[in-house]
Amino acid sequence: MRGLVTTTGLEITVDHSEAGILVRLQGHLGIDSSPELRDRLLVMLREESAKAVTIDLTDVPYIDTSGIATLIEGLKAARNRGTRLCLQGLQGRLLHLFQVTGVLTLFETSGCIRDSSSTKVS
Repeated sequence: MRGLVTTTGLEITVDHSEAGILVRLQGHLGIDSSPELRDRLLVMLREESAKAVTIDLTDVPYIDTSGIATLIEGLKAARNRGTRLCLQGLQGRLLHLFQVTGVLTLFETSGCIRDSSSTKVS
């Protein structure tokens, strides 16, 4: 099953498999686009029984504090449901931002659903 939502500056693609749900983001994750991602994540976590949700940030060149807050809120909701929420594809400036702020330590970055085009965080 696959779903696609395009919002202000952000494309959200959702792929379901036996291993879990893969959410691919493409574009800017900021104040204008994070509410749509937030709504999508919270509904997905509430209505689906996936063991793991992986958010692929490979094609996200920009994220602001509202985008980071949305990811953290999704993580909290996932943990409350006993679902693993993983990040993959962090690279360059985004990876550095997540490292220096300490946000990276909150998320799993290995053992997630794999997408052949994604970059592993090292």
